[in-house]
Amino acid sequence: MQVTNVNDVRVYNLTCGQKAIPEWINDDKRKKLKKEADVKQRIELIQGFEMPMLSSSITMTRDGQYIFVTGAYKPRVRCYDVNELSLKFERCFDHECIQMKVLSEDYSKVVFMHANRYIEFHSQVGNYHTIRTPKQGRDFDFRYSSCDLYSVGATDEIYRFNLEQGQFLEPIQSKSTGFNACQFNPEHELFACGSVEGHLECYDPRARAIAGQIDCAVYANSNSGSSLPAVSCVKFKDALNLAVGMSTGEILLFDIRSDKPYFIKDHNYNLPIKRIDFHAQNDDYILSIDRKICKIWNRHTGKNLTSIELGIPLNDMLNVPGSGLICLTNDSPKISVYYIPTLGNAPKWCTFLDNITEELEEKPADTVYDDYKFLTLKELDTLGLSHLIGSDLLRAYMHGYFMDIRLYNQAKTVAEPFAFAEYRKKKLREKIDLKREKSRVPLPIVPTVNKDLAEKLLHDEGDLSTKKKKKQKTSENKEPASSVLKDTRFQSLFTNPDMQIDANHEAFKNIAPLVSRLNKQSVVEDDSASADEYQEEKEENNEDDDMMGDILTSDEEEEEEKRKKLTPRKTKLVPVGEINEEDQEILRSLSFNERAKRASNSSKPTSTHLHHTNEIKVSTNGKRRKIEDDHRKNVRRAPRGRMNSRRSET
Repeated sequence: MQVTNVNDVRVYNLTCGQKAIPEWINDDKRKKLKKEADVKQRIELIQGFEMPMLSSSITMTRDGQYIFVTGAYKPRVRCYDVNELSLKFERCFDHECIQMKVLSEDYSKVVFMHANRYIEFHSQVGNYHTIRTPKQGRDFDFRYSSCDLYSVGATDEIYRFNLEQGQFLEPIQSKSTGFNACQFNPEHELFACGSVEGHLECYDPRARAIAGQIDCAVYANSNSGSSLPAVSCVKFKDALNLAVGMSTGEILLFDIRSDKPYFIKDHNYNLPIKRIDFHAQNDDYILSIDRKICKIWNRHTGKNLTSIELGIPLNDMLNVPGSGLICLTNDSPKISVYYIPTLGNAPKWCTFLDNITEELEEKPADTVYDDYKFLTLKELDTLGLSHLIGSDLLRAYMHGYFMDIRLYNQAKTVAEPFAFAEYRKKKLREKIDLKREKSRVPLPIVPTVNKDLAEKLLHDEGDLSTKKKKKQKTSENKEPASSVLKDTRFQSLFTNPDMQIDANHEAFKNIAPLVSRLNKQSVVEDDSASADEYQEEKEENNEDDDMMGDILTSDEEEEEEKRKKLTPRKTKLVPVGEINEEDQEILRSLSFNERAKRASNSSKPTSTHLHHTNEIKVSTNGKRRKIEDDHRKNVRRAPRGRMNSRRSET
């Protein structure tokens, strides 16, 4: 079901999405088509409510139980029973049907006017009787008080056929050359005819003479050419009000007591008005159609309530009495069915429409157009279609234009010859991203409505932090925070834009102190949790330091043993030139304090001994300073645990 919103009035298209199944396919293929998803989900108000090729005229019986539809090809009529929501019977004709009229309360008596000047009378069993008029007929109506059938057409005579006697009566002579439409007033049986010259002629059937004449062409636009505007249809509302449709697209509303219209409505398409109907429940609204559009407007102000445009030529219209259901016959197999709750409720035989529309009205719906693509002016320039602005191929809408999707696809193919290669790369990229997503850790999806609240709930549960997720401890009686996001009862809180929390609202400001207090408590809890985590981490680091200290002490003991092995028991000071290489290496390995200590423990030196000692000190003074400087630098730069090893190296 397609929902459109024109002038803030919802229009439900009950025919959208229905596929016409051909009659020539076999049963197996027909069953497969019926199992498709779009076929299962569609709303088929009346089963088989269609024609093989096109539908022309439509009407309903006075008891509201049966709908008659004529169409082609082959010319036929179908009767639908609304109680059963299915086809009751079908009959074929030899020629195309122009107009039909139901004479009885039910489907038992029907009259059809054909294009070969024949008029057929049908009963329950089929064709009952056939007559032929001298001239081609265009419209007819029935007078119930005298059982007379009045027929008008391409002649200046109005033919009368009496059904009780079964013969033609004397015709009524007129000054006009022909008529297009006629109707009896149900209140006082005044017979009104619309002529091709644009005159409205009214006859009293009791006197068989003209009662009055109105020149309607004067109030219509004469832009169609040299020919005068003609009357295309006539419709009585009650005993005094009359609507006249012109071939130039105007609708004139008359009070039969005056020869001037009290209101004029223009369709602005310069097309003949085919049908006018006054809504039975809302007297202020009028429904009118031409070949392009169906308009619903106020008869006092002329303001449009809404409009229906199919993009297919329209032929006839049926507004189910006392309801908002509208059926439109057109030049396509499907008979379009629309439901407008603003006009009225659904009929008794399809009350389920009210329940469906109430559910759909709870959800926001956008304006949708099937088989059309919306393009901005910049996109039109990119495709090279700017020259089509102002033609019938583009329909202006807001800041852009609507274009037929088939034309758009062809233009895009010409403008972008490498689009398929880009499409192929895009699909490959999507497959690669899909494989990567499977190997990644999925992130929580945060809704757009009340995003801050959703993030807070997810943060409380720990879905956004892997560290807190490991150490979270929830009580048995407390439910997780994500249950609010997953609970269907609170789903509208994060999906419906109307439920967005407004921080500037007065009600929210009243509870602001409570919200801030709760936020502070949550911050304190987070700080305490982080402090506990820091203490635990510190204890773990201390344990690691103790283990490293044990390892370092064992390393120091090993270095001390090596030093004892390398150090001689008695150190004898000799001149620098007489010290061999091994002694020099041992001397370099000892620190300054150890050398001084060993020197003090040795015996008192002699003068020559002192001389040699001074030479050693002088020679090793620069090396000692360099070693100590390097040792200090290493102590500052080296991390803990490597000081002893560097000291041993020095």
